[in-house]
Amino acid sequence: MESATLTRSAPGSIRLARLRAVQPTTWAKIALAAICLLALVGYFALPTYPTYDSFYALLWGRDLLHLHLPDFRVYRGPTEHPLAIAFGMVCSIFGQGGARLMVLGSIASFVAVVAGIYRLGRLCFGPVVGLLAGLLLLSRFFDENLAAQGYLDISYVALIVWAIVLEVERPRRGAPVLLVLAAAGLLRPDAWVLSGVYWLWCTWRAQGDQRSAGTRLKYLALAAIAPVVWVFVDTIVTGNPLYSLNSTAGLAQELGRTQGFASVVGSVWTFGVRIDKLPVIIGALAGLPLAIWLTPRRVRTPLAALALLLGVFILEGAAGASVIDRYLMGAATMLLLFCAVALGGWSMLRPGSMLRRAWMLGAAALLAYGVASAATTLSLSSLKTTLAYHEDFHEGLALALDNPAVKAELRRCPLLSLPNNKLIPDARWILDSVGQHDIVARSQARADVAKRSHTLERRILRGSVAVYPLGSAVFFEAIVDVGDDPRDQIPLAGFRRIYTSRYYAVYANC
Repeated sequence: MESATLTRSAPGSIRLARLRAVQPTTWAKIALAAICLLALVGYFALPTYPTYDSFYALLWGRDLLHLHLPDFRVYRGPTEHPLAIAFGMVCSIFGQGGARLMVLGSIASFVAVVAGIYRLGRLCFGPVVGLLAGLLLLSRFFDENLAAQGYLDISYVALIVWAIVLEVERPRRGAPVLLVLAAAGLLRPDAWVLSGVYWLWCTWRAQGDQRSAGTRLKYLALAAIAPVVWVFVDTIVTGNPLYSLNSTAGLAQELGRTQGFASVVGSVWTFGVRIDKLPVIIGALAGLPLAIWLTPRRVRTPLAALALLLGVFILEGAAGASVIDRYLMGAATMLLLFCAVALGGWSMLRPGSMLRRAWMLGAAALLAYGVASAATTLSLSSLKTTLAYHEDFHEGLALALDNPAVKAELRRCPLLSLPNNKLIPDARWILDSVGQHDIVARSQARADVAKRSHTLERRILRGSVAVYPLGSAVFFEAIVDVGDDPRDQIPLAGFRRIYTSRYYAVYANC
């Protein structure tokens, strides 16, 4: 018998082999758990409060919780979002802590977007592309900043991404996708177009089916949920079924947020670079044709979604709606997927091929460019400072309004004036017992005077408490805008100072 020699594998190689044997889905679950943990750490480490639109969702939700109809006809009020109001009603159950819960919901939505873009990339182009898409999104501080401030747009993007995932998993899936799009449509009307197009897509092949008529009607009912609910809410609250659409267009024109068609098209590039950064946009432009060449069938759904999201943004802007960078976030998120194809699409090629090696070199160059660009432009301290200011301004206002002298003056003449509309929802949330018509903006009074109406001006002068931002709060856009009249920052004659802090001074003439 020939002798045989047994060779023991090194411990390191055994551990490496075990790691390689772990399924990608297992790694994905571990990564998701880690992201959730990091999100919670960030939530408690950087406490912030909701932004303007989200605070109004909280206020209107609190009104419903107390069985009162909300008032959408407020000075420069945001568009109402039925699903956000419903969530605000749930958050309001927890009192003042509801504001932080609103932010937690937005952060959870960001985690859902990360999970969704990974899932979409893995389904369409493999686990490497999915991983890179998720990492790209995690490195978008524009998105994370909005999530930390409770913006509703993050939740909208999460629903859109998961609707695309559901469709990719099972083409023409129907009801589940339409229900997710309906939820998105209760946050932004953009999703109404996506629901309508998806309804056409699902029913086009059903023409010869005996059940096609019933299927088309069922899907049409699902696609109509969001606009019907939105119109119903507007009708009940305002008596005008198109109130949200009309008021949004009017406010956009008043605030100078409207643009012509050519300007809207140009803003796609400007906003895309602002959200995703130039290296990612370049990678996405390269990844688009590569994805079409590599997987022409699997790329159809994300490509169609990107085209629709871009088209809706351009058409809405050209029609007179507000043109704001965060309205492009859905399309910008889809561009991350195609940039991930440029970075990791080589994984779909035959190992060892020249094309695969050349692609890997190109991807490495793009990655190096992105890292160098981030190193020269990214400022984590600036991001942290912005979030800290957001918290300080809210907490500072709460302390000012809770001061005994201020509370005593508010009891004598319960009319509170602020420089503009931006602090009104914060003040209303803090002063739960003060009626909404007793918190006003001095900019509104000045605008009324220009229209020959002195009613609000007389109310303020007759007896009120006035809040004036100080120091850095004056130059922070969330408090005082560059378009405000400087005279609204000057204490009125006859008012005496009763409180001063780092960020606010309070005057009264009661």
